[in-house]
Amino acid sequence: MTSDAAKKPAPKKPAKSEVNKSAEIRKVAAGMKAKGEKPRPVVVIDILKKQGVEVSSPQVSMVLKKMGFRPRKRRKSGEAGVKPQSPAVRKSGKVTVDDLVRAQKVVASMGGIDRALAAIQALKGFES
Repeated sequence: MTSDAAKKPAPKKPAKSEVNKSAEIRKVAAGMKAKGEKPRPVVVIDILKKQGVEVSSPQVSMVLKKMGFRPRKRRKSGEAGVKPQSPAVRKSGKVTVDDLVRAQKVVASMGGIDRALAAIQALKGFES
């Protein structure tokens, strides 16, 4: 008869040569912050690769997020190439579709046409 202890393998202990990847990511990020640079996952991965530590992008992103480094906010696809024109640039007095879209957004943000018109009237009173 065999005992239960003989059936179970001994738990593996981590080797002394293994590095704590999260700690290494934190060290690199803190060093970059001290230099005034923003730690980005791609840059951190390259630095650690040179040191012989392989880490994945999601792992670096999570550690940086927990450290308080938030990812950059991405623009919506429609905002990249559209620049609003100032009234001085548009010399014709015609209302464009872009003007209507902007007006619709303003009305929606103000809570209705009546409030938007009241605000415009008040603004017009200040200009006089």
